[in-house]
Amino acid sequence: MQLLKRTMFRLVSLTLLSTLFVLPAGCGIHRDTTAAEKTELIVSAAASLTNSLKEIESIYESEHPDIDLKFNFGASGALSQQIEQGAPADLFISADTKNMNTLVDHHLVDKNQQSVLLSNKLVVIVSSDNKTSIQKAEDLSKPDFKYIAIGDPSTVPAGAYTKDALIHAGLWDSLQPKTVPGKDVRQVLTYVESGNADAGFVYRTDAMSSKKVKVAFSVDPNSYSPIQYPAGIITSTTHLSEAQKLYDFLQGKKAQDIFMKYGFIASK
Repeated sequence: MQLLKRTMFRLVSLTLLSTLFVLPAGCGIHRDTTAAEKTELIVSAAASLTNSLKEIESIYESEHPDIDLKFNFGASGALSQQIEQGAPADLFISADTKNMNTLVDHHLVDKNQQSVLLSNKLVVIVSSDNKTSIQKAEDLSKPDFKYIAIGDPSTVPAGAYTKDALIHAGLWDSLQPKTVPGKDVRQVLTYVESGNADAGFVYRTDAMSSKKVKVAFSVDPNSYSPIQYPAGIITSTTHLSEAQKLYDFLQGKKAQDIFMKYGFIASK
């Protein structure tokens, strides 16, 4: 009888000890670790939109905590080519209508899901401490201006606008030996800031973003095509609903006010 009691006691004790060791592991399995997963939206955007979109990013993500915005900034032509080659993107914002129309023609952007967000102006900048008188494009022919930075006209819309303006002024051929090509408009700005170029053609918004440069003159708007920034949803996006909400937000007052703060002209 005593032997039976001792055996039963051991069995009960072992059972209790097993429970004590197993419960914590069991509790761990049922712990709530299902944190909400964020949806990543990739936006390929013209380099001139960098500052304004980074501010919009902060506001949009605070209002939409389930969204993680990722930006791919660069020359609109290069970005368009990347998308054509299959680079991931949910939204494209170009600094010209030409590159957007290319994607629409190739059915990579639905023509009914793209519209003009903003417009801009072309200006010529010099270093903020520059003393040379410069009031018009013809002044760039002066010996003081040895290097003139422009965006590569083949891929950078600002460069294409610049080429059109200089052709209109009859200066393209004579000034071309002085030109220093930039991969995007931000690189043109950097060339002038650093002194690697004596002058540069950029958007008004880029000139406003730097204290190291000043606007020498505004380029005649009749000498180049209107500078428009269309935005469009990429047809292959796997986050259509989220991309649509961002697309709508960019056209709304809150985003448009931020764009205007950086010198852009709001869409009508």
